[in-house]
Amino acid sequence: MEKITFQKDWQDIKTNDSWAIFKIMSEFVEGYDRMATIGPCVSVFGSARTKEDNKYYQLAVEVGEALAKAGFGVITGGGPGIMEAGNKGAQQGGGKSVGLNINLPFEQNYNPYIDKEHNLDFKYFFVRKVIFVKYSQAFVILPGGFGTLDELFESITLIQTKKINNLPVVLVGHEYWDGLVEWVKTVMLEQENNISADDMRFLKVVGSADEAVKFIEDFYKTHELTPNF
Repeated sequence: MEKITFQKDWQDIKTNDSWAIFKIMSEFVEGYDRMATIGPCVSVFGSARTKEDNKYYQLAVEVGEALAKAGFGVITGGGPGIMEAGNKGAQQGGGKSVGLNINLPFEQNYNPYIDKEHNLDFKYFFVRKVIFVKYSQAFVILPGGFGTLDELFESITLIQTKKINNLPVVLVGHEYWDGLVEWVKTVMLEQENNISADDMRFLKVVGSADEAVKFIEDFYKTHELTPNF
């Protein structure tokens, strides 16, 4: 077998990695500092590609507004689509509207409905994810793509493994999510036994903004609203 030849000196690569730690640290410091007094918030996840005339865009506006009127700030990824709708609803409801923007090669520009003082920019996905989790008291997931599924299942994994507090997770939109939930139940649980029956509680599906907010409010009737920060 032919030996692989590296194009760069390995020591140089390690040196660059070491300096990257300071860039990562600076993102954490700024994120923590900017979010330290944000108060109770809910992260709203969903597609950046959803257009304003899509029914899920309007549903996300209703979710953001209902959360704001219930006393929660709204945290989104700061971009267009569902994220924009969530921030728009938050502002309409008089609540805090937070955007955690990420630099991407396509589709990501921060939306105009983010509070100026709560508009943050990130280079690293994993730093951004930590901020989402650290400053949220619930997760609301609307229809989206790979990124949305990643955010959904990472949130569930962190709760399942007790790495973060037990928090409500709610999926909005039966038509979009029921098939996934059924697959998790029949394949992951019943066929392969890769999760426990109790884990199905992480996949609560509702059909409206009011149901989503009620699920969160009902959760905190029996759980203490304690900050992750």
